[in-house]
Amino acid sequence: MSKNIWDLVEPVSQGGILFAFKWVLIWFAFTFICTLLLPGKKHQGFKIGKNQILTYKMTGLTLFLQIQTQFFLSKWYGIFSLRPLIQYFWSFIIATTILSFIISIILMVVGRNSKDYDPHKQGWTPQWFNDWWFGAQKNPRLFGVDLKMYFYQPSLIGLHMYLLAFAEYQYDTYGRLTSNMILLQVFEWAYLFTHYIKEDFMLSTWDLIAENFGFMLVWGDSVYVPFLYSMVGWSLADKEETLSGLNLVLVVAFHIMAHYLFRNANWQKYDYRRNGDKARIWGAPPKTIEGGLLVSGWWGIGRHLNYTGEILTYLSFALCSGTTSFIPYILPFSLLNLLMQRASRDDKRCRTKYGKSWEKYCQQAKFMIIPFIY
Repeated sequence: MSKNIWDLVEPVSQGGILFAFKWVLIWFAFTFICTLLLPGKKHQGFKIGKNQILTYKMTGLTLFLQIQTQFFLSKWYGIFSLRPLIQYFWSFIIATTILSFIISIILMVVGRNSKDYDPHKQGWTPQWFNDWWFGAQKNPRLFGVDLKMYFYQPSLIGLHMYLLAFAEYQYDTYGRLTSNMILLQVFEWAYLFTHYIKEDFMLSTWDLIAENFGFMLVWGDSVYVPFLYSMVGWSLADKEETLSGLNLVLVVAFHIMAHYLFRNANWQKYDYRRNGDKARIWGAPPKTIEGGLLVSGWWGIGRHLNYTGEILTYLSFALCSGTTSFIPYILPFSLLNLLMQRASRDDKRCRTKYGKSWEKYCQQAKFMIIPFIY
């Protein structure tokens, strides 16, 4: 067997792209049908667009556990392997990007002719480009399924499949899993599980409330998340050294701290938006300032500590690979750049929406993401 995972990767070819495109279509069709048919609890969203309030069915946890079970059973009986995800890696990126273009063009055409057309205004680019890149609608739906919410399923569970592919490769090649690989799998599984046990918190996020659904989010969900977020797996696949002793303890402790900050900050905001004064932030009623801006818990310390926690969580993933390669650290640094830009846009939106109340809030929560720096 090959002792270098990159030796398995096929160069891009027409046949490889067609193979990848077929399986990408199957993956999206399968996850969509499951999202449509699986049972799930219904949750009411928040006001979006033209004061719409939509209802969402949450099936993510069931789908996540179902796909895991199907994979492990098929692996146990030797009828399925994730190795093609590695073998046709570049072809899968190209095929998924092509599909993202197709889907976003369809969304643009349908959205521009819809009664829910909600154009994103940006004066220095043509409106057709804005409608393609940012999206022409906030919440397009297909057979009652909210597409913006649905796209998290093939995205996040696709990330899970890629990381499992690296673990499968390491076990099949070396007959064991290193502590680094086990740690990465545990961290990522916990990341997804904590996402899905309170999946409805997504209804209060920037993406669901403020963004339209166009190429930017379609490509981000379909390509950026599963392919870039799994990057650390390439570094761990052939890595024989293992984390142990104090290094292991420190990485685990760092991940727990970062993961708690990320989830708890998001859940605090969601609890307040959903329950108002009945919410409990660190066991106490929420404190607010004019305009209903939350200044309890993490939100009284910084304006986007949920972003801080997310960046640090992915830094903990990279730390599983040690410090011998910079490649795993591309993800947390790219995420820092992405979320800093998003935080800036959110700050601009909130200044317009809340006026002087936002200025008062910023005097208390003095930084956006990086304490005492930004």
